[in-house]
Amino acid sequence: MLLSHNNFDIAGGAEVFYHEVGRVLKAQGHQVAYLSAMNNAIETEWRSYFPSVAAYSTGGVLAKAINFPRMIYNRRAKESMARLIEDFNPDIIHAFAIYVQLTPAILDAAREAGVPVVLSCNDYKHICPNYKLYHHGRVCEDCKEGSFYRAIINNCCHGSIAYSVASAMEAYAHNWMNIYRKNVHTFLFASEFMAHRTEEFWGKESFRWKMLRNPFDITKNSLRGPLGDYALYFGRLIDEKGVDVLLEAAARFRELPVVIIGEGPDRESLESRAAELGLTNVSFLGPKWGDDLSGWLSCCRFVVVPSRWHENFPYVIFQAFAAGKPVIGSNRGGIPELIDHGARGFVYEASSPEALATAMRKLGNGKDDVVKDMGRRARSYVEEEFNDKRFYERLMGIYEGVLR
Repeated sequence: MLLSHNNFDIAGGAEVFYHEVGRVLKAQGHQVAYLSAMNNAIETEWRSYFPSVAAYSTGGVLAKAINFPRMIYNRRAKESMARLIEDFNPDIIHAFAIYVQLTPAILDAAREAGVPVVLSCNDYKHICPNYKLYHHGRVCEDCKEGSFYRAIINNCCHGSIAYSVASAMEAYAHNWMNIYRKNVHTFLFASEFMAHRTEEFWGKESFRWKMLRNPFDITKNSLRGPLGDYALYFGRLIDEKGVDVLLEAAARFRELPVVIIGEGPDRESLESRAAELGLTNVSFLGPKWGDDLSGWLSCCRFVVVPSRWHENFPYVIFQAFAAGKPVIGSNRGGIPELIDHGARGFVYEASSPEALATAMRKLGNGKDDVVKDMGRRARSYVEEEFNDKRFYERLMGIYEGVLR
């Protein structure tokens, strides 16, 4: 199997998924090759195949203009893929996030070599220039039916007109080339929400898709701790994460302590808002990861995931479930599918602080046995549905269907 993703080093959940797929395949005796961009200090036997990519976030206007074609179609990456296919002779190629750096040019190399491709979509880049279906505080589907110029009008890509123009042109070019659908045999989604939203953009019968949720190694994420008296948020402090809604909810339920762990561009404004509301029950602890985070997670009462955008497959939910903690999450993206309202936590209307406060009261004031039972169901769900054996069976079922 040949796995391809922009980044080989782990920077977030997408890279974790990339390497977890490889880990599971190798554990079952499969040979696995990797193709990523040569964009950091990578140590792997496959390094010699990794193509160089332009640094689009640095340099002046002229440099960015010169490098722009490589953002849309990286011929060096295509050549690297062709060389790796010839040397490794894979049965199938499993691609992940490849836009901007490797670019879907590598998919052309696979088609020309006669190797089928499956593509795991971890975000909405295939249908949305800014990959989130969200900008400036609102969910957005303005680019539906190929209206990618709306990304420029909305200035929705990194808050930059230059990025927005480039991303709109990239989307138009890929759409004109039909580069994804002509090269990908089967698209893989971790949530029913993303699959059906893609159907709305592309047309229901215009592509094949299957569900493939990420594996989760609960043995590395298992935590045990007492049922505490505080709610916990951990993650980025940025608009789309909805922490402002959590603050408004905390103002409506002041009896419950709320601990906020994380860093981001909105931290200062969120702390100011908490002060304005007089929230003595809210504590901002800054970034705490590893054992520091584990201590807070293992002893909380429940976790809140208040996202405003359509999160696909939030890793924090699985961390909470592995610790035996129920989750209160917004009704956006794949979040409701994981929580299953009333079973492993509660789902609320994302824009409503009142609805979030009501859910927080249910768990904050609820009997300990009820909260613990929800946490046990959450942990069992992860153990039974996301273990390596179950993931491998699903993955091979997809691969075998493609290769028939």
